[in-house]
Order: sequence, then C-alpha cells, then structure tokens
Amino acid sequence: MINRLGHFKQHWHTLKREQRSVSSLRGISTKFVGQQVAIIGIKENTDWSFVRGTRVVFSPKVAGHLLQRRSYKVSASWFTSSQIASGVFTLGTAAVLPFYTLMVLAPKAKLTKRTMESTIPYGALGLMYAYLLYLSWTPDTMRLMFASKYWLPELPSIGKMFSSEMTLASAWIHLLAVDLFAARQVYQDGLENEIETRHSVSLCLLFCPIGIVTHMITKSLTKGMENTEQSLE
Repeated sequence: MINRLGHFKQHWHTLKREQRSVSSLRGISTKFVGQQVAIIGIKENTDWSFVRGTRVVFSPKVAGHLLQRRSYKVSASWFTSSQIASGVFTLGTAAVLPFYTLMVLAPKAKLTKRTMESTIPYGALGLMYAYLLYLSWTPDTMRLMFASKYWLPELPSIGKMFSSEMTLASAWIHLLAVDLFAARQVYQDGLENEIETRHSVSLCLLFCPIGIVTHMITKSLTKGMENTEQSLE
C-alpha cells in the first residue's frame, strides 16, 4: 500500500509538469497564407486507479471552423495585348459600317443627313486610336519613325514598327477615322451640288484616295453635262 501511494505521488508530480507545459499551447492563433486557423485548446482527461496507475489523455479541442479562407479580388488583367488589339480592330470596323450603309442606301433621307452631321463617331474613333497608341508606344517608336539622318521616315523602320499587332490596330483605327471623314465630305458635297456620290462613298470605305478621285471625276462630268445642256437650250 505504501509503495502504491509513493507511485501515485510520483505520477501526480509528473502530471503537474505536463499540465504546465500543455497550458502554454492554449489560445494559440496561427495564420497561414490565405487561411486562418481557429483557436485551439487542449482538453485533458485524468484517469487513475490502483491497478493501472495514473493515465492522462489529451484531446485537441478545435473551435468552430478550423480553416477560414479569405476572399481575394482579382486585380490582374485577363486580356493580353493581342486580344485588346483584335477587339478594338473588330469594334472600330463594325462601328463605321452603319454610316456607310446610310450614305449608300438612303443618301437623301433625313436620318442620314442628321447622322452625318454628328461628330460623335470621330470622337469615338479618336479615343480608340489614342488608347491603342498609348499601349503600343515604346521608347524606340520615335527612333523607328525618324530613323534617317534627315529625320525622315524610312520604309524598313516603319515596317519593323508595324510588326506589332497593337501598332497595326492603331493604324487601322486611324485609317477608319480618316476614311469616314473623307466619305462624309464627299457625301455632303454631293448633296450640295446634286451629284451622285454612292459609288464614291463606297470606294472611300477601303480605297479612300480612289473614292476622292472618283468623286472629282463624277463632279466634273456632271457639270460638263449641265453646261452642254444649257448651251443646247
């Protein structure tokens, strides 16, 4: 009996030391990247008998949700430069087609006249062009544009500069804006002088200089025919 009491005291002191070491683990809060661990406690159960002696069982006590994920907002752009160039290229091309359609199919309609007096399409194309120009601009852009010693553009340098899809898309938007402006001038001049302009406006869509020349020829022939008719009268 005395031996069992001595054995019990020895285990009792061992139990106290283990409890002091375990108590330091209570209330720990650990953070990981993107996760947060809830407070972990220790639950101990003491079981003692004269036959088996003292036995301490430790079981972890986890509060609520062990892992709590944090939500992050995606701040990186999901679009590449090629996708941006292709998207603006398609958008700009589709945006000018309704104006050409009105000038060709209904040149004398009030809707066409009112629409072609607006400056909104040129402002929109100008913003697209400025945006693409900003994205495509590099420290070598000026050097490629004025590569010769006389500060004049050279064809090999310009070809190298337009090897970029972004630069090529900006040049296409530039052409669309200029071509639409020229087509509007041809259209309004035809209304003022009562000259057929549908063929010239159509050519301005893709072949703007040819469309302008065609309008000049059409205007010259129309006036010549009018002068001939007046002289015959």
